[in-house]
Amino acid sequence: MSTPLTVGNTRVKEARKLSRRSVRTERRLFLADGPKAVEGALAVDGCVVEVFATPLALEQHADLLAGATVTLVDDRALASLSDSVSPAGLVALCRHIDAPLDRVLDVSARLLAICADVRDPGNAGNVIRTADAAGADAVVLAGSSVDAYNPKTVRSTVGSLFHLPFAVEADPAVVVRAAQARGLTVLAADGAGEVDLFDAHLSGPTAWLFGNEAWGLPDELAALADHRVAIPIHGRAESLNLSTAAAVCLYASARAQRA
Repeated sequence: MSTPLTVGNTRVKEARKLSRRSVRTERRLFLADGPKAVEGALAVDGCVVEVFATPLALEQHADLLAGATVTLVDDRALASLSDSVSPAGLVALCRHIDAPLDRVLDVSARLLAICADVRDPGNAGNVIRTADAAGADAVVLAGSSVDAYNPKTVRSTVGSLFHLPFAVEADPAVVVRAAQARGLTVLAADGAGEVDLFDAHLSGPTAWLFGNEAWGLPDELAALADHRVAIPIHGRAESLNLSTAAAVCLYASARAQRA
């Protein structure tokens, strides 16, 4: 067994620079932290460049890492690459996997999640994870949404980032119009919407449009949707948070489409 690389090693230092979005964007590389993320990344052809692992993690996850290019690092070096409070000993160096919008909007797509200006990494990750669980065909991060490759976003998807296609688009309006052109009905999740979620017709191909955590969807963007849909609040809560609202909407569509 080779000697594990230390925190001062040049390769470790270069990988650590990927904590910055500008470096991730320039190099088209990112880090996937933990066994679930590494497992998901290894299942995508050509995604993983190498896996940094401690000797203990290599022993514990021998089956997972079989056939992978593994670089041994010591505990301090691994911790410097991990965003987790309690690192699990595995971090994969990965190539970006987002696809062009026109490829993500496949003609057979029936359920899509569009995040417009979603800034919180945990929220974005939870939407991706929920979309995966609900059987959605793709996710689009639009506008000034958080970087999909932010370490907290990657970690909060718990591997789902690697399970379904996703695209990044600077202009949310472009995504809405492209989805409509492909035959999807675009529904804006809006607390002031004119259609009640439980009265909405959800059995057809649908793209859900979700807005920013704090201010929701701009009026001009919501106006492009085919309908604004409100989740009814039966209790005294003012509203639902973004990830919860996304889960309710996506699962309502999943249920209707499978009825």
